[in-house]
Amino acid sequence: MLEFNKRTNTLEQTQYKYALQDVSEPNLYREIYSYDEIPKCAFNHRRVPMAPPDEIWITDTTFRDGQQSRAPYTVKQIVDLYDMLHRLGGPKGIIRQSEFFLYSDRDKQAVYKCLERGYQYPEVTSWIRATKSDFQLAKDMGMKESGILVSCSDYHIFKKLNMTRKQALDHYMAIVKSAIEVGIKPRCHFEDITRADFYGFVVPFALELRKLMDESKIPIKIRACDTLGYGVSYSGAALPRSVPGVIYGLRHHAGFPSELIEWHGHNDFYKAVSNSAIAWMYGAAAVNCSLLGIGERTGNTPLEAMVIEYAQLRGTTDGMDTRVITEIAEYYEKEIGYKIPERTPFVGRHFNVTQAGIHADGLLKDEEIYNIFDTGKLLNRPVGVAINTHSGLAGIAHWINNYFGLSGSKRIDKKDEKVAKLKDWVDQQYQTGRVTAIGDEELLEAMKLLTPEIFDLAL
Repeated sequence: MLEFNKRTNTLEQTQYKYALQDVSEPNLYREIYSYDEIPKCAFNHRRVPMAPPDEIWITDTTFRDGQQSRAPYTVKQIVDLYDMLHRLGGPKGIIRQSEFFLYSDRDKQAVYKCLERGYQYPEVTSWIRATKSDFQLAKDMGMKESGILVSCSDYHIFKKLNMTRKQALDHYMAIVKSAIEVGIKPRCHFEDITRADFYGFVVPFALELRKLMDESKIPIKIRACDTLGYGVSYSGAALPRSVPGVIYGLRHHAGFPSELIEWHGHNDFYKAVSNSAIAWMYGAAAVNCSLLGIGERTGNTPLEAMVIEYAQLRGTTDGMDTRVITEIAEYYEKEIGYKIPERTPFVGRHFNVTQAGIHADGLLKDEEIYNIFDTGKLLNRPVGVAINTHSGLAGIAHWINNYFGLSGSKRIDKKDEKVAKLKDWVDQQYQTGRVTAIGDEELLEAMKLLTPEIFDLAL
């Protein structure tokens, strides 16, 4: 059968039908996942078309997956972070939803307080166990949508659930129907999709969901979960690891529209950000993230990274207040006590701090030479220079100007004698065997003794 696709303006074959393959033995893809070796990346050189949706957005799992690897947040911390997510997402709600547990009294109180804010975005959604009582709990708490775990790899179906594929599919469909019966829009978490038999289970299951969606008129979302971070974005990579293949297959073979497809990545192989961006590019409208990437094992896709990625792909922030990223980072360190690695992009204390003297000299002439973008304007984080044995006169001058906010005629030049005095002091530190960088407080104490007049310039 042929059908004209208005998106691609081409005739396409639509007779592809994928029935459930109810195998007697699990397909564990041992040629790829041998377990006693690093996973292999296979290629079949089949390329699928990019199809970015008209709209793309971010969803948040900070208060669900993000709480599975750390001490629980307090109610106040959850509400404060939720407020910041609202401000970061901007008036267009680029951060569209935030996902919560519903079980403890603390979880429930946090949900109620966030709902009281009355924000359209992020919408408060839940994640629940697959029981009728939990569906009713979600309904009673005012949830319109909830996540449901529907593991789809044979690792989970055979080894964890002790079911056949047919039994698992029937079980999952009953769960989804139960959610719809109580008025909850289901978000089906296709756990471990990058180790699943895509055409033997994933697509047939998705086709059953689409059939139910057509019958019930209730939208059903698919969250494609790269549970162990196996997904790859390489062109021509084979399933089940191909992120373009997964997203294309859900759209083309299962018939799910982009707005009902969401990617949830993990960072086990350092690919969370690139895979999330590729999911957008190949047709998923949503990518699921957590603040600072905090999540199980190596974590989820960092939400702040996808805010910046959105701006790169769309050419606009669409009203997102990127300066809130810095507020969030400071809140984690000062209020929550979470130590962010100093060189973490966008949020680490030294992510835009240079230590090389030759780089500092370039920054002193024009910060655009060595800074990724105007971090002062976009993140409220002016470019910085760390003082060490390699900083030189230029580095010290740049540190002074940056720390005290000196501009125009007040700016200190690297040839200034005050800078030379401080450089002599720095050199003495390293001549006696020091190897660590000099902290801000140390340098300020040295300035009080050697060049106190600098403090007058800051007035």
